[in-house]
Amino acid sequence: MLIAFFFTLKKHRVNVSVRELLDLINALKKQVIFASVDDFYHLAKLCLVKDETQFDKFDRAFAEYFEGVESVDIFSKLQTQHQLPEEWLKKEFEKQLSQEEKDKIEALGGLEQLMKTLAERLKEQQKRHAGGNKWVGTGGTSPFGAYGYNPEGIRIGQDGNNHRRAVKVWDKRQFKNLDQDADISSRTMKLALKKLRKFARSGESDELDLNNTISATAKQGGMLDVKMKPERHNAVKVLMFFDIGGSMDDYIHTCEELFSAAHSEFKHLEFFYFHNCLYENVWQDNKRRYNDVLDTLTIINRFASDYKVIFVGDATMGPYEIDYPGGSVEHWNEEPGRAWLQRITQHFKNVVWLNPQPKQHWHYYPSIGIIEHLMEKRMFPLTLEGISNAIKHLN
Repeated sequence: MLIAFFFTLKKHRVNVSVRELLDLINALKKQVIFASVDDFYHLAKLCLVKDETQFDKFDRAFAEYFEGVESVDIFSKLQTQHQLPEEWLKKEFEKQLSQEEKDKIEALGGLEQLMKTLAERLKEQQKRHAGGNKWVGTGGTSPFGAYGYNPEGIRIGQDGNNHRRAVKVWDKRQFKNLDQDADISSRTMKLALKKLRKFARSGESDELDLNNTISATAKQGGMLDVKMKPERHNAVKVLMFFDIGGSMDDYIHTCEELFSAAHSEFKHLEFFYFHNCLYENVWQDNKRRYNDVLDTLTIINRFASDYKVIFVGDATMGPYEIDYPGGSVEHWNEEPGRAWLQRITQHFKNVVWLNPQPKQHWHYYPSIGIIEHLMEKRMFPLTLEGISNAIKHLN
């Protein structure tokens, strides 16, 4: 069974290996779970999925493979054109039964009979029912519906468990979309940026080194000898340059999300602003952009070549802003922007450019082609996939 499930995961492009499949099999042999589809779902996700961006693909694969056990859409499974209106399953009251009354309610006799009867009821039922013992409804003793009681039934549309008597539960699962193709957000950007992290120990010794403490204590004949070690931090050093103003106003929210994600992921992060193209000056406070500027050459000299450099901008401008002295729309630049971008790429080993402009529009703007050439083809769209590809180049 698990071999076919494994290939279903591969079909949905879940990055899963045989090693992870063996981990799942071993967990099942140890009886970590038993006879529960829900428990198997969580265990399989834990063992097989190593990247949160794959969760949505896993959910789709799981729903496809286990359709006969836990279907997302009961009505297509039963091959009926009937749809249950939401009001049919709306909770208005919950029937309170004594134990004697519960004992008198008979079960239909197994899953097969339940499924057959449910298909028949759905074909016949024309309106909402509540408090009854036959139709799909609420608050009664029918085997089908929500918020009622039956010793052996199919729960439909109920929020949570009640008497824990359901043989089958068909409630549509809702999962947060963390696919690589999902809408970009601060959370999903963090998932992509995590791939750039490299940890090292630095600073004061403020974390217990358990293994060395045990070893040192043993060597002291049982006398406690506490050993400490520096805390692990993300050792990657990042410089980010954000284009602001003009056409970039359309992408303010996305850039804010990226900045928030990067700020939380990297301990060593420096950021600067520029407009359209990089020139001799940048700044860190947009309110003081004309009075408190930083010399770009000083930045190049201050930061070592092992810093990872990320430019964020739509690269949409007149080509002269890149190629000519005085081309800047805001000031007279003695040297063309091209010269400053080349200095950056020559000094720093790893440089990429993230472009929020949809990639299918890039060919409309000659300036994007120029910047992409200066970046040595290391321009990527500001999407989750684009960020992931940029991270690969930075590594």
